Amino acid sequence: MNLKKYFVRALHRLQKGPGYTYKELLVWYCDNTNTHGPKRIIKEGPKKKLIWFFLTLLFASLVFWQWGILINTYLSYNVTSSLSIGFKTMKFPAVTVCNANPFKYSEVKHLLEDLDRLIEAALERILQPTPGNSTESPSPPLNLTLWYQIPLVLIDEHDKDNPIILDIFESEQTDEGNETAVGNETSGGNQIPGGNQTSRGEQTCSHQGSDNCTYRNFSSAAQAVTEWYILQSTSILSKVPLQDRIRMGYQAEDMILACLYGAEPCNYKNFTQIYHPDHGNCYIFNWGMDEEALNSSNPGAEFGLKLILDISQQDYIPYLSSAAGARLMLHQQKSFPFLKDQGIYAMAGTETSIGVLVDELERMGYPYSDCTNNGSDVPVKNLYSQYNTSYSIQACLRSCFQNHMVEICACGHYMFPLPEGVNYCNNEDNPGWAYCYFSLRSSIRHRQICIDSCKETCNDTQYKMTISMADWPSEASEDWIFHILSYERDMSTNVTLDRNGIIKLNIYFQEYNYRTISESAATTIVWLLSSLGGQFGFWMGGSVLCLIEFGEIIIDSLWITIINVISWCKGLKQKRAQARYPDAPPTVSELVEAHTNLGFQHEDGGALPRGEALPPEPGTPPPNYDSLRMQPLDVLGPDSDAE
Repeated sequence: MNLKKYFVRALHRLQKGPGYTYKELLVWYCDNTNTHGPKRIIKEGPKKKLIWFFLTLLFASLVFWQWGILINTYLSYNVTSSLSIGFKTMKFPAVTVCNANPFKYSEVKHLLEDLDRLIEAALERILQPTPGNSTESPSPPLNLTLWYQIPLVLIDEHDKDNPIILDIFESEQTDEGNETAVGNETSGGNQIPGGNQTSRGEQTCSHQGSDNCTYRNFSSAAQAVTEWYILQSTSILSKVPLQDRIRMGYQAEDMILACLYGAEPCNYKNFTQIYHPDHGNCYIFNWGMDEEALNSSNPGAEFGLKLILDISQQDYIPYLSSAAGARLMLHQQKSFPFLKDQGIYAMAGTETSIGVLVDELERMGYPYSDCTNNGSDVPVKNLYSQYNTSYSIQACLRSCFQNHMVEICACGHYMFPLPEGVNYCNNEDNPGWAYCYFSLRSSIRHRQICIDSCKETCNDTQYKMTISMADWPSEASEDWIFHILSYERDMSTNVTLDRNGIIKLNIYFQEYNYRTISESAATTIVWLLSSLGGQFGFWMGGSVLCLIEFGEIIIDSLWITIINVISWCKGLKQKRAQARYPDAPPTVSELVEAHTNLGFQHEDGGALPRGEALPPEPGTPPPNYDSLRMQPLDVLGPDSDAE
């Protein structure tokens, strides 16, 4: 009902037209507003009116300019970081330990036999390029299939504009190969110079016999041989089933000789085994997958983790791993260890002490930062979810690269997990995989796609390490220590351990304080409103009520505009009607008079209009009188019968 009354009043107002003009409304606003400037415009003299009008316009412009800056600052969603230090019982980090060498050479030697012979012959050619200089007895013929797929070459850069690519096995060419050499003309029959005019490299082509090739240059043959061997062994080992690769790696009972956490003894059964493509079998302490994570009661080495490891350096693959030691990493529970990025080495024959400090990072989510809580809003499929680990940006970047590798190269790289239904790349099934891999890895566009797709985690824990080392065991104690450790591992009185294969680790909290680095919004809605009001009050002397008054005059102006438009439309409609009927319409009296005289003869004896009949004489019955059925009319009223 109230709504109906409102519309009725609105209709009446539309019919009446505007009650006042824009000028009257503006004068009323200036006279009644709480803002100081407009009042002076209408009350002062002509000169002061102009001055106050200019000042009011200037300060209003400043207010709107400041408001724009404040709103833009608020919409930028800046954050401030704060550092706080706390003290509480903390969870001991997950500790991952691996051998720097992924496989025992005695277990994989039969798989790498052809590759080892090939690399030995290549090194002999590099060091003694002229066959006549070699004093060794003739060796069996080499299997050059691997060589022709990804060869090692020498690049003569005496003429940098026209470098010459030299094949190391120029005398071993067969019809199978696609590499032809012109001979090592720069060596002069001596050792290849080590200067910067001759470099070593490996060549990868899209397919055998293709000119679409790429070269990776190395300043040292040691680097070139290592990288080439890793690339070739990757192709060979990718065809080996996972269970066989695990069997060929270092087992926990052989690698972990002693374990102690605080005052509680532990052993290899307290570690979780995972297979890492770079380091083979790795073992994680306190991963938190099957049981609750361990807490540390106090700081100091006596309350931390103590390990003694055997890396069996004598069983290293000579060309695959040039570093000896243990690779370890501290990380959160239920997270995958990316040792290649965040791991550290522990050197053999030493006692390595690692003091740990904890930093907790708390980032604000959208719109302040593009972070994620669990990776559910990341468009990249996490291939590391098969390990039941939490999301991390390293897992996302590697999953993104592997997905691109599968999409472009039709196979997956050996160092990353595989999507379902995809096989690892190898030289037999995918001859051009190495060329595709290096092209993809050097592509800035694909790299940027992965960077834009992946997000940082909103909450993260980082472990800062302080590392110190000492020789262990000492010369005075190494005899009895090696005897005891050898007996406990092999049940033999013979010493089977030495300084080159033994490592002792101490991992503990250096302090029991933890630091929390948290983000907070630099600008909030309260800050925005107070800043807007402050600027408005400073320049114009206004408040929120002044803004309401300004909104009121805008609504009244719109209402006047609507009424004027409707009035203009009505006037336009009347003008169009007058243009169609130029004569004025007859009045009511004229219409009555015309209707009365219609069909009757004029008193001056004029003729009736043509086709019209005279009225009947009085007393003459109308035609067809008998056929008419008249109904009696009660014209006298109810008392006529009585009279």
